[in-house]
Amino acid sequence: MTNAFVRKKIREMLAEDLGSGDITSKALLSPKVKAKAKIVAGQPGVLAGVKEAMMAFNEVGVQAKALKSDGQQIKAGDVILRLKGPARGILAAERVALNLLMRMSGIATATREFIDRAKKKNPDIVIAATRKTAPLLTYFDKRAVQVAGGEPHRYKLSDHILIKGNHLRLVGSVSKAVLQAREGSRVKKVEVEVNNPDDAYEAARAGADMVMFDNMKPANIIRAIKILKRGGLRNRVTLEASGGIGPSNVKSYVATGVDVISSGYITMRAPALDMRLELKAKV
Repeated sequence: MTNAFVRKKIREMLAEDLGSGDITSKALLSPKVKAKAKIVAGQPGVLAGVKEAMMAFNEVGVQAKALKSDGQQIKAGDVILRLKGPARGILAAERVALNLLMRMSGIATATREFIDRAKKKNPDIVIAATRKTAPLLTYFDKRAVQVAGGEPHRYKLSDHILIKGNHLRLVGSVSKAVLQAREGSRVKKVEVEVNNPDDAYEAARAGADMVMFDNMKPANIIRAIKILKRGGLRNRVTLEASGGIGPSNVKSYVATGVDVISSGYITMRAPALDMRLELKAKV
C-alpha cells in the first residue's frame, strides 16, 4: 500500500478520536505550550507500527524520532519514540499512535512466536495471515504479520480466486468451479478450499494452483497428500492448511508436509503489547 493510502487511514483515525476537538487540552493548554514526550514499552515483544505512529504525530505538527525499528525484539522499559512539539498535538495523537503500536506489536509478537514454533519442524514453511482482521484495519494487521516474517495472504477478495465451501455448494462440483474460475479470470491464481482427500485430488486434477485443507485433521491431510503423490499431482499445486491452527498444534500441521499454514489466531487472538506515553512538563 502507498504512503498516501496509509496517511489517509491515519487521518480518519485521528478524526474519529478527536471528534470536534480535544476539549480538555483546549481548556487547559495554550496552543503555544511546547512539550517533550517518549513512548515506552511496558513488556517484551516484537515491535511493529513505528512508521504509522510517527505519521500520526506528524499529522498534528509533532516531531517524532524513532529509537527502535519495526521487527526488533524489544524489552520492557525500551524507549520506542521521542516526541517534541505542541503539547496539544502530542495529546491529540497519543491514543491513535499508541493503539496502532500496541495492536500491531501484539500481532507481530504472536506471529513471530507462531513462526518460531513452526520452523523448528520445517524451516521452509510459510506462515500466512487470513482475512480475519478488524474491518478497516486489514492493512495494519497484515503489515504487522509481515514485519514478523509472515505472509499477508489475501488483503481483499480481488487479490486471487479462493473457491470456498459455500461457492462449491452453489456451483455443484470442484471441477466445475475450477473450470469456471479459469474461464472467468485467466490471470488470477485459483485456490480451492477442501475438507476431504477426494476433493483435494479433484481440485489438483482440475488445474487449481493451490489447495487449502480447511479444518482437516493432520492425519487426513497426510492421506490427501499421499493420494496426490500417487496421482503425480503433488508438485503441481501449493498446499495450504487452515482452520483451528494455533501455537499449541502448529507443529503437527507442519509435519504433514504442507507448504503454507494460514491462521486467524495471529490477528484475532493476539493480545496488544503494553506501551505508554510519558510527557515532560513545558519546554
